Amino acid sequence: MARQQGRNRPDGSAAPLSEAYDTALLDLDGVVYAGGEAIPYAVEALGTARAGGMHLAYVTNNALRTPDAVAAHLTELGVPAEPSDVITSAQAVARLIADQVPRGSRVLVVGGDGLRVALRERGLEPVESADDDPVAVVQGYGGPQLPWGRFAEASYAIARGVPWFASNTDLTIPGPRGIAPGNGAAVEVVRIATGAEPQVAGKPLPPMHRETILRTGAKRPLVVGDRLDTDIEGAFNGGVDSLLVLTGVTDAGRLLAAVPEHRPTYVDADLRGLLAGQPDVGGTADTGFVCGGWSASVRGGELVLDGYGGGGRDGEGGGAPGAAGGGGALDGLRALCAAAWTYAGEGSCTLDAGKALTRLGW
Repeated sequence: MARQQGRNRPDGSAAPLSEAYDTALLDLDGVVYAGGEAIPYAVEALGTARAGGMHLAYVTNNALRTPDAVAAHLTELGVPAEPSDVITSAQAVARLIADQVPRGSRVLVVGGDGLRVALRERGLEPVESADDDPVAVVQGYGGPQLPWGRFAEASYAIARGVPWFASNTDLTIPGPRGIAPGNGAAVEVVRIATGAEPQVAGKPLPPMHRETILRTGAKRPLVVGDRLDTDIEGAFNGGVDSLLVLTGVTDAGRLLAAVPEHRPTYVDADLRGLLAGQPDVGGTADTGFVCGGWSASVRGGELVLDGYGGGGRDGEGGGAPGAAGGGGALDGLRALCAAAWTYAGEGSCTLDAGKALTRLGW
């Protein structure tokens, strides 16, 4: 397990990640699919990793759908999955509530079927109104058609002193037309109305990690995600390694500015990174950080990239942001991460990286 404190560069791995770790804890939105459609290379890469013996578990902060529905969707996309392979923030928050209220208690639900099924699994009774005498309120993503009146019901109950729980507080969720408001935005509506603070279960907080480990039994897990503030921070909080894929909400600029808890162990373009070893990043702040044919350093108040890249897996001489694994633009990005993170220390790098990233195609 790589150290989680004070990371100043991405790690290398001589073995393919699918061999170095027994279980991939995969985020869904922005990693496996976006807007319901499979992300390029995801189906093939996951199939190869699974055939090689890696256990695949799908860990999502989206509490809308049930594990059965998620597993059916994955199978339809060409990624065979069982409901037991899916861990949701609805399950994590249901366990969090069940630990605090008696079995059979009524819980007011603001969200979708995923929450209702998870509550029943824990012996709790979902209800719809603040007048149904709930002992808790739980809020999760309910989709774009969630009626405004649901927020009012939650607010009425919370104002009476009923404890409030949230599956997660992701402010955004990726979709086919772009980035849309997530459950965190809906939580803000209720927070503004009540002045209350919810107990939150989802990534990056410990209840979600606990739920994942309990359900998967992973011994050497690798968190795979596209978000720094949920997937990567959740791995950091759980003391496990992580792979950031650049197919979702995190772009190269945000990665360079990452604070310590948001710095992934590995960086790759997409899920093909599971099937490859990861190149080492060498060098120092004095000599420049080297990966592949690139060298990154800080000069004149900006991040500077020297070198020529090199042949990536796709055989492109200068590489490209979409070329997974070693070589090309990804090696340049890894070197830049080392320069930026070392310069920033325990903070966030604010140096200008525009010229360097433009040179890499970002």
